[in-house]
Amino acid sequence: MNFTELIQATIEWGNQRGLIQERNATRQMLKVTEEIGELAGSIAKNKRDDTIDAIGDSLVTLIILSAQLGLDPAECLRQAYDEIVDRKGTTVDGVFVKE
Repeated sequence: MNFTELIQATIEWGNQRGLIQERNATRQMLKVTEEIGELAGSIAKNKRDDTIDAIGDSLVTLIILSAQLGLDPAECLRQAYDEIVDRKGTTVDGVFVKE
């Protein structure tokens, strides 16, 4: 499956489980935070397999959250990309600092 198909499959999975309801968005945001925390931990421990899992879980939770809020996750990414594509700056200690 390509990325767009995976997004759709994830939203369908969430629909089948009754997750795609705006009233669930606050709790879903907590799940996003939990998964991002697990990602930080796996990176800090240099555990590649756990990092791959945590990135995937983070994407799933963000896709579900966007659907709960009536947003298209691909459009959210497109808008963010459009904002950064021409951004100028430098990388300092591994972090991009915009001008």
